[in-house]
Amino acid sequence: MEHTDKLIGLWPAAGLRARSGPLELRWINDRLLAELAELAAEGIHAPGQMPFTVPWSRGTKDQVARNVLEYQWAVRSQVGPGKLVLEMAVLLDGVPVGVQAASGDNWAILRSVETGSWLGRAQQGRGLGTRMRALMLHLLFDGLHAREVRSTAFADNHASNAVSIKTGYLPDGRFRDVREGAPVTVNRYRMDVERFGHRRDSLAGLLGAPVEISGAEPVRDRLAGAG
Repeated sequence: MEHTDKLIGLWPAAGLRARSGPLELRWINDRLLAELAELAAEGIHAPGQMPFTVPWSRGTKDQVARNVLEYQWAVRSQVGPGKLVLEMAVLLDGVPVGVQAASGDNWAILRSVETGSWLGRAQQGRGLGTRMRALMLHLLFDGLHAREVRSTAFADNHASNAVSIKTGYLPDGRFRDVREGAPVTVNRYRMDVERFGHRRDSLAGLLGAPVEISGAEPVRDRLAGAG
């Protein structure tokens, strides 16, 4: 506990939490990271699918696990006014089941991020992707005072598109991108702070339990350049 307290004192993001009933978003420490890497290595989508622009989820189990480790180690320091990369472990009843993330440049000026996530296959198809996105919206808007949250999804990623629509994002156009050497259509979605206010009761209904956020104030100070 003393070691954890010292880390949070130096790096406030390590103490950031959001909880709703059995669902929790928590900063990814190395213990959680190892468990998440093992979870991803077991597969998070069908072999013929690819929901990510960078195909980090392809390869042997060891390769996928190392991809998770390398990415998380590379971005965990990017929590500041110029760039925010917030990677949160998703826990259900204390067990890691996936990752919910948000990232954006020039946070101190724009306070705008794009969400992304992945979920272990055993937990898919049960509405958890919607609930963890709803909880992340509470963390971003209520906890960190975001002005805008965006999301993108390949047109053939029906689950991700459905989550954005169900949580109340508004369609924000589409564009073409490249996935594994082939063109693909990407749908874009957007929610601003006013829209979040209108959707708050609906999001609470999706979560089914009150939202508790802790550790947000010192993170806000750091994002504002005060810490």
